[in-house]
Amino acid sequence: MAKQRAYKKSLLADLLLTMHTIRECEEILIEPINNREVHTPCHLYSGQEAVAAGVMACLNNKDYIFGTHRSHGHYLAKGGSARGMMAEIFCRESGCAGGRGGSMHLVDPEKGMLGAAPIVGGTISLALGAALAAYIRGDKRVSAAFFGDGSTGEGAVYESLSFAALYKLPMIFVCENNLYATHMPISACRNNPDISRIAHPFNIKAVRVDGNDVLKVYDAAKDAVELCRSGQGPVFIECLTYRLRGHVGPDDNIQGTHTDIRPPAELESWRKKDPIPRFESYLSKAGIMSQPAIAAIRRKARAKAMDALAFARNSARPSPRDLEKYVAK
Repeated sequence: MAKQRAYKKSLLADLLLTMHTIRECEEILIEPINNREVHTPCHLYSGQEAVAAGVMACLNNKDYIFGTHRSHGHYLAKGGSARGMMAEIFCRESGCAGGRGGSMHLVDPEKGMLGAAPIVGGTISLALGAALAAYIRGDKRVSAAFFGDGSTGEGAVYESLSFAALYKLPMIFVCENNLYATHMPISACRNNPDISRIAHPFNIKAVRVDGNDVLKVYDAAKDAVELCRSGQGPVFIECLTYRLRGHVGPDDNIQGTHTDIRPPAELESWRKKDPIPRFESYLSKAGIMSQPAIAAIRRKARAKAMDALAFARNSARPSPRDLEKYVAK
């Protein structure tokens, strides 16, 4: 694990709790998804928890983040309600978007989570707008855009990089490179797999980190936030990571709807790099946290996920009478 900084024990415990909370909330959805209790498409974040946890630990409630189709982890790490997220996934009235958005439209403005959307690269320009607003106001807020490696084929990415660089906006571009754009390997999409290099022509500081090492992500994000708050943004962070579940749902092979082309040996190799047991091993071997303390964090995260699931199942569905309530006429 990374050791560049001296880390407070409370920070390390919070990082582990955040990652476990994300994992538990994702994994508890597998049965409801498979038995069709959940109808909204769910892009699970299992395996990528270190990115959301590491970046969000460097931001505050006033900072902005924008997500993607795979944003359960971003929402939870930014402080979003597990109950609100789960109810939204179950399309219930008590969901964070009133049950009208589903898994891919999570939002919590009070925590700075201004939205997620399934449009590939679609929220990057929105994050740019938020960064521009912060720049104009001079309020030191930072705006972070999360996007996958597949988004780098979209022109909006380069237009946003150009504009952010021109005005030195307080924006962090966080590319979660999980090596696959839907079911296409990065080798079939890009001539150069080093995505961080796309920021170089714009004279933007760019770093490439092990996205399964939460402390390396944290270090990179902390440096990026400090630069942005001091008027030296933007910053581009490429996090190399890997999803442990299917592109949509738990398993791409369910009902023959998709085929997971990832080689079994590759999957097994990345399972050994799972960010959660990897971080736990570091904490234990370094004498920072005992096994009972780690187990207690696991139980706390599990209880939170179970509570959220029960809350969602017991929440009311939106009334048919309100079908057009939020529709402009």
